[in-house]
Amino acid sequence: MAQDAPRPDATPKASHYVNGAYREDEAGAPIPVVYPATGEELTRVHAATPAVIDAALAAAAAAGPVWAAMTGAERGRILRRAADILRERNRELSTLETLDTGKPLQETLVADAASGADALEYFGGLAAGIAGQHFQLADGDWAYTIREPLGVCVGIGAWNYPTQIACWKAAPALACGNTMVFKPSETTPLCALKLAEILTEAGAPPGVFNVVQGMGEVGAQLVGDDRVAKVSLTGSVPTGRRVYAAAAEGMKHVTMELGGKSPILVFADADIDDAVSAAINGNFYSSGQICSNGTRVFVEEPVREEFLAKLSARLSGVVMGDPLDETVNFGPMVSERQMQIVQGYIEKGRAEGARLVAGGGRVDRAGFYLEPTVFADVTDDMTIAREEIFGPVMSVFSFATEEEGLARANATEFGLSAAVFTRDLARGHRVAAGLRAGTCWINQYNLTPIEMPFGGVKMSGVGRENSRAALEHYSQEKTVYVGMGAVDAPF
Repeated sequence: MAQDAPRPDATPKASHYVNGAYREDEAGAPIPVVYPATGEELTRVHAATPAVIDAALAAAAAAGPVWAAMTGAERGRILRRAADILRERNRELSTLETLDTGKPLQETLVADAASGADALEYFGGLAAGIAGQHFQLADGDWAYTIREPLGVCVGIGAWNYPTQIACWKAAPALACGNTMVFKPSETTPLCALKLAEILTEAGAPPGVFNVVQGMGEVGAQLVGDDRVAKVSLTGSVPTGRRVYAAAAEGMKHVTMELGGKSPILVFADADIDDAVSAAINGNFYSSGQICSNGTRVFVEEPVREEFLAKLSARLSGVVMGDPLDETVNFGPMVSERQMQIVQGYIEKGRAEGARLVAGGGRVDRAGFYLEPTVFADVTDDMTIAREEIFGPVMSVFSFATEEEGLARANATEFGLSAAVFTRDLARGHRVAAGLRAGTCWINQYNLTPIEMPFGGVKMSGVGRENSRAALEHYSQEKTVYVGMGAVDAPF
């Protein structure tokens, strides 16, 4: 194991960021910020009080007309400046992300603030081109549409990618002329504050992007407020159900990016080394804490044992230790509670008869570390095959025919992601067409460039993030009919 590295101070200037400035209210419940690599408390923030929540929503509502009145090009320049600042401060922001989440610095340096900057840059570039359509009608009449901002948007983040998720929500919302109040996960409250500070530095008017801390009750107050026009959540299916229902009470627009139990289908003609790499990325990157992870790996029977042998050999490449050490490539779970949840699933896998191929235990060191765990001989009715675990636990299945593999891959309430590995591209496209998932990969896994829509079907959510599709979810069409002649009437 790598040695622990010196740890910088993670204390924020204040708990919240409202109307262009940090704001504190110690009357709110204290929220400890725990470093997952050691279990130590780094700092504390306070949950938003009703006064803070009201101030954030009022600031967002007041800033809306000013921000929407700016041209798309003006808004875009601010977003692109913010992207440049994120890239300039990537190491500082990545270190904070590591302290917040426990993810290895080796990973956060390339996957967090950097991908957030990609989102700000991409939507900053699109902002000037947001436009409607023209329709030529009979007798010289015509119509046109205008894409208008929705108003105040609420973003609710998850703890696995705090910076990226905040940017994925803020960038399209702000590009369209909306304002936002963002609530990070109470487990990882630090990084969104830095994004808010950077957007202000880049030129965003006060109130355009606000951050408030808190647990579920703070989110509920935000979602239920009449000033809010749109809610975008990244989280679990149970949380999504509650937030979706609350938003529906006010007929608010929603984007729900929820959980998954995604399949990877590996056919006998696939490049097995590539398939193993994809399974590693799809199960053990971020210690398995990624919603789109391919945790059900279906391997065609003739190559199952070869796949398992190569996978087991590759696990010797795990370097576990203090995530601030850049040689470390596998970090802790985000919290003790999440570690305990995953331990419970590992015990269920053993109890229900799955064959433990690798891992399965807690690592003997401070912090919330679990070994990368692989189960084979998993059957579709086992708990580990049906429920989202959100940890470093891979289930390997075998299948005999394409039809069987596709049917079993689809036999889940989730539908976030899926993949197929094969050298037969006709089969690859055929299987991808048959997979009931919002994002599918052929001979690759878990790459989500900002240019590509991302989102789920079935219980994995509604709406899409990223790409031009996101602009449709943060704006609405107004139709205008222009009459050019006399008005006919029956009397």
